[in-house]
Amino acid sequence: MLALLLVTGCASGSGEQPTSHPTQDTTITAEMGERFTLSVPENSSTREHWYVVAPQPDASVLRTADRRYEAADDGKSVGGDGTLVFTFEATGRGNTQIVLLHCTFPTAGTKACGGDGSSAAAVPARITYSVTVD
Repeated sequence: MLALLLVTGCASGSGEQPTSHPTQDTTITAEMGERFTLSVPENSSTREHWYVVAPQPDASVLRTADRRYEAADDGKSVGGDGTLVFTFEATGRGNTQIVLLHCTFPTAGTKACGGDGSSAAAVPARITYSVTVD
């Protein structure tokens, strides 16, 4: 499985460096108003994409604040590797989940990845994060 980097940080403007968690750390605890990011490697030129999928995070607990792509070489080369960064903001106390779906060339034809189901043998990877907002 591709290396996955989960980074959490405080609300914008705090000046603190984000905290890095290992790939297997799928439990996130945040405080009201806190922003955190999920960063995953992505190379769209090889039909590799990540999506937040159903069940969507509970909007009363968490909102998606941003989604941006960061090229590994500052965008100087076409088709290079990069990082997709999802930013979330804790909006209310409670528990919710974030489900990321990893679509790749072999899974592009699956219905889960927006295809017609012609790639039935390939199954896209899913990572589920449990989020608690205190």
